[in-house]
Amino acid sequence: MSRRYFGTDGVRGEVGGEVVNPQFALRLGYAAGRVLAKQSGSKSRPSVLIGKDTRISGYMLESALEAGFAAAGVNVMLAGPIPTPAVAYLTRTWRLSAGIVISASHNPYHDNGIKFFSPQGTKLPDAVELDIEAALDEPMGCVSSDSLGRARRIEDAAGRYIEFCKSTFASDLDLSGLSLVVDAAHGAAYHIAPHVFRELGAKVHAIGIEPDGFNINEGVGALHPENLVKEVQARGADFGIALDGDADRIQMVDASGRLYNGDELLYAVVRERAMRAPVAGVVGTLMSNLGLEQAFAALGIAFERAAVGDRYVLEKLKANDWLFGGESSGHLLCLDCHSTGDGIVAGLQVLAAIRRYQTTLSDWVKDLTLYPQVMINVPIKPGMDWQQHAGLQAQTAAVQTALADKGRVLIRASGTEPKLRLMVEAPDATTAQQHAQSLADSLA
Repeated sequence: MSRRYFGTDGVRGEVGGEVVNPQFALRLGYAAGRVLAKQSGSKSRPSVLIGKDTRISGYMLESALEAGFAAAGVNVMLAGPIPTPAVAYLTRTWRLSAGIVISASHNPYHDNGIKFFSPQGTKLPDAVELDIEAALDEPMGCVSSDSLGRARRIEDAAGRYIEFCKSTFASDLDLSGLSLVVDAAHGAAYHIAPHVFRELGAKVHAIGIEPDGFNINEGVGALHPENLVKEVQARGADFGIALDGDADRIQMVDASGRLYNGDELLYAVVRERAMRAPVAGVVGTLMSNLGLEQAFAALGIAFERAAVGDRYVLEKLKANDWLFGGESSGHLLCLDCHSTGDGIVAGLQVLAAIRRYQTTLSDWVKDLTLYPQVMINVPIKPGMDWQQHAGLQAQTAAVQTALADKGRVLIRASGTEPKLRLMVEAPDATTAQQHAQSLADSLA
């Protein structure tokens, strides 16, 4: 059975569209509430936590979801602006029935989305999402007045999460003497990320901490790290840390202005763990650099690829009983610390490696040599059968022949927006760019 509303990361789209509107959010809250009520049976009344990022549409969607859950007899805890991984953590810690995040992650403010976490702090299983979609087809009702859900604001959610993040940093280390620039992308971590690093001893200059409902991810954060590079160099900082709008993604910059992507940061974390205990394996994605796979092989660590999306990385980690995985975009999973990807926690693990071994980040990852990758995003019409596009098929075959075993071609549809992502990996950037452009031109 195919899913109609849920993509790789919940429901997402433009505000006012088919699924991101108050009417649908109301129905979704009610449908999800009915499913949760059936799962709990007569044991207890289900309770859920709702968090959001800083988009102006979050107020509207939060109210609609709250009403839908209450109508289904589900209690609602409202955390306000808080990172996606914070919702996962608090849902698990408080033994709730589910956690809900209102966010479109790295997308601009005019998009938004709704995603769910299980009681274990992981993405909802496909089967539960399908149950919710089936419930959306049923007429919306309302439980009796004495069975309505209650709603309350949680005032200390941010503080609890700050303490959790700090607890993942090695207790025998601190960040004293380090100067950091922390970019919160005017997003959900604007009032959290600077405190975490500052309370561990670092001198912190925070940017991207003035959300106005419209500026999330705009020229700042992990999507625009060039801003962070400038700030680090201008202030003579040791490191820069950039998060995205919901703080589950990270990029880092060192004192020289060099930018480190998710593949490099994943290698930095895993190498540190491997210095202390054997690491059985690591999961990347189809987008992970070939150089990362080779570097892990040199360390004697197995490497497997999952479909693009942190939920698929997590699924393969669970299947293999492994702890570490991630995406080049900066979603990093350290299951010895958290149940989901977390930009702040990942940054702390990288800094712990640097502090423990008194080294630089560039030296720490010097054995990792990345192949140049070029990705071009081409807008497509919704529902387009791009796999049967004759021109794209022919050009793909030509590029693969030209690269032979010295590069890769990956073509996939975005799971969050109507775009086709064309990626070419080659021995040099010029070759990668030329081949990627030839693929894009074939779709014109």
